[in-house]
Amino acid sequence: MLDNEHSMHVVGGQEDTPSPTHQSPDMWWSLVHWKDLPHWQQDNHHIHASYRRASYSYARSWQSIFHWHNESVNIWSHLIPGALALPVGVILYKILEPRYEQASAADVIALGCFFIGAAFCLGMSATYHTVSNHSPAVARMWNQLDYAGISLLVAGSFIPSVYYGFWCNPDRQLVYWTMICSLGIACTATSVLPKFRTPAWRPYRALMFVGMGVSAVFPVLDGLLTFGMEAMEKQIGLSWLVLQGVLYIAGAALYAARIPESWYPGKFDTLGSSHQIFHILIVLAAMSHLRGLLKAFDYRHGKMGSICI
Repeated sequence: MLDNEHSMHVVGGQEDTPSPTHQSPDMWWSLVHWKDLPHWQQDNHHIHASYRRASYSYARSWQSIFHWHNESVNIWSHLIPGALALPVGVILYKILEPRYEQASAADVIALGCFFIGAAFCLGMSATYHTVSNHSPAVARMWNQLDYAGISLLVAGSFIPSVYYGFWCNPDRQLVYWTMICSLGIACTATSVLPKFRTPAWRPYRALMFVGMGVSAVFPVLDGLLTFGMEAMEKQIGLSWLVLQGVLYIAGAALYAARIPESWYPGKFDTLGSSHQIFHILIVLAAMSHLRGLLKAFDYRHGKMGSICI
């Protein structure tokens, strides 16, 4: 997720990489040092070793997930939860549907936005990190989908929280849904423009997505002023949303500053780099958000939560 901007500036998409036909089969699984990479694969010079060679093959890139390299944690940390997101949603539906008679299709749609957003975001992230060694053109395409996935996860998380938080205020629901969807579209569009995909823009891109996440503060503040903290804890699982925000911001800050590998170059090549920590914190943040949604769902379908005065 959010990586390898150099691949966006290679003319023709074939920069200084030996043709696959001139490499022996054994070379595919031999890892290389950062300085031996073609320019389009060079991104984080604090990560010194354990890089995959350019594959120019989807099959070879996907086969590499079963080998240990510096993208392994980035791939598996999102591939597994991404694959589980929709099945978990279906299982929860099977569990909750018979227990909550008042639950409706609106609940399915609202919660479905979250699970679809999580599945798409994590799936695109895992796929991008898997095929980022394919070629400049392929890396660029999947990097764009990776960015789109982040926007979809943020919007997909926002929609059900607003639905339950402003259960009796459809006008406010519409305002906040329009806001987050507009921001998501703008954020994605801006992110895929070449000007903003260079390494120099890394911190600003990270801050941009933090800004999209921080937009959630507006409905939360509105809810706190209107209903109070105790009510918002019930209506949106406020404490779980706060934890989610802390995890997102911490991950983005570490990613932007490239901590800890910038402090100890070469020491976190395959395990413990900022990007890997970022990935794990994203998954934990999504889990925290889901816990808050389930708390809100339970409240809204209880004896008092469903009543609008």
